[in-house]
Amino acid sequence: MTYPNAKETVQLIKDLVSIPSPSGNTYEVISFVENFLSELKVETKRNRKGGLIATIPGKDQGTHRMLTAHVDTLGAMVKEIKSNGRLKLDLIGGFRYNSIEGEYCEIETATGEKITGTILMHQTSVHVYKDAGKAERNQDNMEVRIDAKVHSAKEVRELGIEVGDFVSFDPRVQILPNGYIKSRHLDDKASVGILLELIKQIVTEQIELPYTTHFLISNNEEIGYGGNSNITPETVEYLAVDMGAMGDGQTTDEYTVSICVKDASGPYHYGFRKKLVEIAKENDVDYKLDIYPYYGSDASAAIRSGNDIVHGLIGPGIDSSHAFERTHISSIENTTKLLYHYLQSS
Repeated sequence: MTYPNAKETVQLIKDLVSIPSPSGNTYEVISFVENFLSELKVETKRNRKGGLIATIPGKDQGTHRMLTAHVDTLGAMVKEIKSNGRLKLDLIGGFRYNSIEGEYCEIETATGEKITGTILMHQTSVHVYKDAGKAERNQDNMEVRIDAKVHSAKEVRELGIEVGDFVSFDPRVQILPNGYIKSRHLDDKASVGILLELIKQIVTEQIELPYTTHFLISNNEEIGYGGNSNITPETVEYLAVDMGAMGDGQTTDEYTVSICVKDASGPYHYGFRKKLVEIAKENDVDYKLDIYPYYGSDASAAIRSGNDIVHGLIGPGIDSSHAFERTHISSIENTTKLLYHYLQSS
């Protein structure tokens, strides 16, 4: 049995994380995915929110499945242009200021120009500020140092920067010889890469799916509503392919596929969960069951929106989620294998 080449998937993930796409500004990465699928001659359409839906007809066209992964990422917006020529930020998505301290960033102006900078504490210099190490990392104390000769709000505006401009973070992606992938935004571009390579294999090998299957590449998951719409009335099963969160008390690791049994929204569908476990066992897929206490997915958003569906959540294990993330090619492989067999299951 042949699965999608994991090394090719990892290279695709590298391409995806290198495209800035904070929630609210995802046009470029959606276009990238759209072009990828267009070359495969897969039917796609954009929804009004800017997400992309790809559809592969199945043997049974009266029963549908939907899988979703999201390309939107954490990011920020210019909240204020300060009198010293620096920028105050407002965060997009659920993370903490300490996780972006010292990070390179990019400000995209309304005209599309991109200007680089660095996110720093105002009190960074230990030679000047006595409380440099103790000051709270928050909106008031952190700022963007723009890579331009500016000393006032007027000079910043002359560059074209204004309140509301999107700020993206340098992914700092690295693919290591021992199989580790380090990068920001593996949540959830690792899963997007997995789905795209699976679609490629289905199309090129002319694999007939048992049911018509929709793949939603959503673009507002980090702010809570990416995959809550455009679900056909025929859709029975809805599977979010996101990430497994790691930490104290968690079973998820960087080498297996994580099957979520419950998150902040409550339990996922018990029957669907057991079905995924059965598929994993039958096909020698390494998996872990886990609960994510401070987590919500596109599948839980779809349930909250009133859709009458069976919902589930799986994904590769990601260390240090919403910060300096890392996974391993083994987790990519196991997630791919589970999805490969699920898509062909009855």
